[in-house]
Amino acid sequence: MTAVLSPKGAAPIRRVAVLGAGVMGAQIAAHLANASIPTILFDLPAPQGDPNGIVLKALDNLKKLKPAPLMSAGRVDAIEAANYGSDLARLAECDLVIEAIAERLDWKADLYAKIAPHLAPHAILATNTSGLSIESLAASVPAEVRPRFCGIHFFNPPRYMYLVELIATQGSQADTLDALESFLTMRLGKGVVRAKDTPNFIANRIGVFSMLATIHHAQAFGIRFDVVDDLTGPRLGRPKSATFRTADVVGLDTFAHVVKTMTDTLGNDPWHGLFKTPDWLQGLIANGGLGQKTKAGIYKKNGKELLMLDPSAGEYIPAGQKASDAVKALLKIEDPAARLAALRASELPEAQFLWACLRDVWHYIAVQLADIADNARDVDFAIRWGFGWQQGPFEMWQAAGWQAVAAAIAADISAGKTLSATPLPAWVMQREGVHAAGGSYSAAENTLQARSNLPVYQRQLYPPRLLGEAAPDYGQTLYENDSVRMWLPPTATGGQDVPVLSFKTKAHCIGAGVLAGVQEAIKLAEQYHPGLVIWHPEAPFSVGADLLSMGPAFMTGDFAAIEHMVAEFQATSQAIKYAKVPVVGAAQGYAFGGGCEFLMHCARVVAHVETYIGLVEVGVGLLPAGGGCKEFAQRAAKLARNGNILETLKDFYLAMATAKVGTSAEEGQQIGYLRESDIVVMNANELLYVAQAQVRALAASGYRAPLPPKAFPVAGRSGAATIRGQLVNMLEGGFISKYDFHIGMQIAEVVTGGDVEAGTLVNEDWILKLERERFMGLLKKGKTQERIMHMIEFNKPLRN
Repeated sequence: MTAVLSPKGAAPIRRVAVLGAGVMGAQIAAHLANASIPTILFDLPAPQGDPNGIVLKALDNLKKLKPAPLMSAGRVDAIEAANYGSDLARLAECDLVIEAIAERLDWKADLYAKIAPHLAPHAILATNTSGLSIESLAASVPAEVRPRFCGIHFFNPPRYMYLVELIATQGSQADTLDALESFLTMRLGKGVVRAKDTPNFIANRIGVFSMLATIHHAQAFGIRFDVVDDLTGPRLGRPKSATFRTADVVGLDTFAHVVKTMTDTLGNDPWHGLFKTPDWLQGLIANGGLGQKTKAGIYKKNGKELLMLDPSAGEYIPAGQKASDAVKALLKIEDPAARLAALRASELPEAQFLWACLRDVWHYIAVQLADIADNARDVDFAIRWGFGWQQGPFEMWQAAGWQAVAAAIAADISAGKTLSATPLPAWVMQREGVHAAGGSYSAAENTLQARSNLPVYQRQLYPPRLLGEAAPDYGQTLYENDSVRMWLPPTATGGQDVPVLSFKTKAHCIGAGVLAGVQEAIKLAEQYHPGLVIWHPEAPFSVGADLLSMGPAFMTGDFAAIEHMVAEFQATSQAIKYAKVPVVGAAQGYAFGGGCEFLMHCARVVAHVETYIGLVEVGVGLLPAGGGCKEFAQRAAKLARNGNILETLKDFYLAMATAKVGTSAEEGQQIGYLRESDIVVMNANELLYVAQAQVRALAASGYRAPLPPKAFPVAGRSGAATIRGQLVNMLEGGFISKYDFHIGMQIAEVVTGGDVEAGTLVNEDWILKLERERFMGLLKKGKTQERIMHMIEFNKPLRN
């Protein structure tokens, strides 16, 4: 473990100080707290009252921000408040100090001089600047600290943005950078890219260039802002916020600041003329329209109506116009090369607009690659992780046919159609792409560079891949049906390592094939292996039961077939729980409904920190019937003090009745979907490694399957009556509908054990039978059928 956290020559990072309690500093501290890193947050002494008042106010604000920077409100307790006036001596306790004050070189230099005498001899000092020269900042760092100084650029918000750019100076020690990259990757769960010390580094340099080029071409081709966003969002493999909504989300003032950095520092860039904030955007900022944070920017809402700025008229107009059907059809062409050729050949303005936007980004990254990044891999990951593109720009180019695209760009350069007349570098015409099995192309070195060999990456058995790299080896198939595959990773030896079960269904939903597959995989694991991991290479873990597969039986009224499937679901959950070898669930993304129930029955769960988990069946008018109600009834009995089962049960009940979702793995533990003994990992790419390790540890310690309890007490009809009173209050208060009330009572009667006295002893089969009966009763109701059909058609719950 020490080797992973601390490469040779570097001290482990156990305590961190953050300097500056502004928006970024406070949220960086919050994410350190999420990772259980003791953190000291510094700022200036408050002019009045508590000297730590500025920091305390920032910490209080962390609890109110949306999206939440803290995994749970209690995490704020891991952050200590401090000030520069009286607490600098505490810096000696810290292994890493992150400076995150305002982007003023003189202010940063003054702070470095003030803190340097108090730093531990081994401590790393990193500046979280988004664009200032790291080399210039290093010049103001005392000489004895300079070898341990570097740049670190978190993307906002730090909890959710995967990318962190790490920037060395000429004097940075290699083990300093390696230790910091290992810490960021494993402990904070980040994807680290080593950037060169150039203005705005990699992601903002290219991402903002792309946005500026899009804005330019939108005006040139006369494309409305809403149509631009329709074209440059998911249709192009990019986030829903696309271009103009992204600017609003980031903040128009922040966007303008990044652009100004490019204007001021990139005078020699051949595209420098593009680096300016449009007049209409400057006008919005001047009038206080900064985007989402001021509820008005490029877009704003008037009641329920969405409005959009018309820059030519300087006023807001109704938004919502979409791209033309003809261009949408072109974007649906599956083959990337054919799709791009069709866009180029089309005379439609929207098609020509898209080609121009793509062409200019490709032109730019080809010319700038040698100066801004060590290799094309770092560019593509920076844009994927920092701007949410499904493919990086080099990947998109390579997929569309490297040489054909290069020839098209060169032709447009010759014809004067591009934003710069700079020719493509010679290396572009000499290659067939930039990503290959041997690595990714470095323009500065004119060679392929392999991935990092830091020990921390040995924990990532299946790291993110780029188009053109070697395909991942998903090992030897041990068992397979149409819905699941049980396989042994290639690292296994002699068939005695830990097999993996992966679902092949859409969003890993659970139907008859998955149920049969899970049961068969458990039998094989019991016979030949130390355990089993349920893991999928891609999120989510599972969205729950496959409602669509119930369609034929549902439409024909064959409820017996559905009841049989429910019974099989319960049998599968029980098989997971009582397997003779440990079954470990490795979860990321959504774990809803039946997916949550599977995890509740695992011997242990390894969950990525951003696992969203819940029993959400009420959204389709049903109740948990894969053993979820049974597990909560049983856990309440086990945890009850002085026989007061209802006191423990009520929170479990409300979670099911209100479809409460844990918005982090920690919240999932607090609600009760996950247990305190379950493992939370910060980096999703480590899930399989840690899950297999848990199986090995459980097996090595002589794992014994739990014994089914002969009987356990339930809250009974009096418990259900108490819950009914709560539901009546919620109904009268307008918090739930009449049908929600009906579903809530069905859940209450199941988890309290049905029509029995409080304290009555029942077994698991009793509760499972109640689950099935009440599930089938709800399924036959018209309102439940409406909810199911609405979910299938619109992928959102209906409240009726």
